[in-house]
Amino acid sequence: MGRSVYDGIYEPGHPAAGADGFRSDVADLVRELGATTARYPGGNFVSGYRWEDGVGPVDERPVRLDAAWHSLETNRVGLHEFADWAESVDLELVYAVNLGTRGVAEAADVLEYINHPKGTALSERRRANGADAPFGVSVWCLGNEMDGPWQIGHKTADEYGRLAAEAARVMRFIDPDVELVAAGSSSADMPTFGEWERTVLRHTAGLIDHISLHAYYEELDGDVDSFLASAVGLDRFIEQVVGIVEEVRAEQGIERPIGISVDEWNVWYLSRWNDVDKDVVMTGDWPEAPRLIEDEYSVTDAVVVGSLLSSLLRHVDHVTMANLAQLVNVIAPIRTEPGGPAWRQTTFFPFQRTAALASGTVVRATVDAPEVATSRYGAVPVLDTAVTMSDDGTFAVFVTNRSTDASSPVELLVRGSHLELASAETLHTPAGADRHTRNTQDDQPVGMAPLGGVRVVHEGADSRVSVELPALSWSAISLRPTAQEAPRG
Repeated sequence: MGRSVYDGIYEPGHPAAGADGFRSDVADLVRELGATTARYPGGNFVSGYRWEDGVGPVDERPVRLDAAWHSLETNRVGLHEFADWAESVDLELVYAVNLGTRGVAEAADVLEYINHPKGTALSERRRANGADAPFGVSVWCLGNEMDGPWQIGHKTADEYGRLAAEAARVMRFIDPDVELVAAGSSSADMPTFGEWERTVLRHTAGLIDHISLHAYYEELDGDVDSFLASAVGLDRFIEQVVGIVEEVRAEQGIERPIGISVDEWNVWYLSRWNDVDKDVVMTGDWPEAPRLIEDEYSVTDAVVVGSLLSSLLRHVDHVTMANLAQLVNVIAPIRTEPGGPAWRQTTFFPFQRTAALASGTVVRATVDAPEVATSRYGAVPVLDTAVTMSDDGTFAVFVTNRSTDASSPVELLVRGSHLELASAETLHTPAGADRHTRNTQDDQPVGMAPLGGVRVVHEGADSRVSVELPALSWSAISLRPTAQEAPRG
């Protein structure tokens, strides 16, 4: 989509591009970001995609119309190139199959091409194209947003559920170890939400491992308090889907667990796209790699992204996979300019610090805090938090202060552990800047800065941590066991 691949990760002729055309400066930022999976070949794009177009000699690949985004797809980057790049930046490939214009046969074919070792027409074709060993893709998405009227090949829940079930069966015949993701609702605001999940799951429960949900948030009409409470909306969305999953499993006597794949989530100014950009971009000429939804993210947006990450952590008992949409240029934490620099958007920092610090077990935290009134979600706590504990007993604490104008004193009581401060950082806005401050090609004032004033005291066997959080902030605090305390297993 847009410049996510072309002029994003891939730009032959750029000073930082290697012989394969991929930019090393972008690759360095992807590694720094700390993502672990990438969904390929796309979202809406996949519903019109012919996988065969992206394999074989590059100069023999066809140029196609990408009807989803009114663009030209040159297929210069295909499966082999993207898989090699993903491996080089430590990303596991998650593959989405086209259940929009195609179906069961194509799902079976691309799985055989990608994962079967050798000795068949399609596996030998892969080997002839340069990949002797299978790609070993383990997670497969059964289409994308099939509930949406905007989707190429949009279907009713019954139509999609039947198709997804048939695709799942044949894919499991070919490779019993694949993990399969059924397409759930594109938004909690979809008129079919709820009944879509029930119908799809009645077809697919017992065949799939995950059902997806997609969730995007934006500040509407200056309602910053509701925007800062977006994680409450994500909490409720996840919990509603969990309830439906358990309802259908009980109804059908399905023992196989079904996780929630939040495989598209982000801040996205969708209303701006619908009101201004869509009519311009989706008509007229068919450009190659047009600029699509290249939102420039503010400090406020980054604070919301941090809280959404905390929501995902709080639900790891059910959320089995999550993918920020997207990686480069398109509503992304990383931006580039053709022939120019690559840089970190404000949203880069909460993702990067969470990826670096969160490990081990999520610890359920009880929060006692004043509330903020919101028009969309009602009264919500001014603090949003998630806590993890790694195997060596180190705690990572992620805290959002939703107040736009007041700092917040915070006390954290950790029972049964003697801890000391390892690090404390907060999303930093320079003096004199406001909540709308952004990082641009020419100036990147927003980043992480030390969070001062953190005190840790021991009370018997417990540790009490106190700190003053700035207004409108996202902070990450790491607490490690003191030398006298044995690590936990």
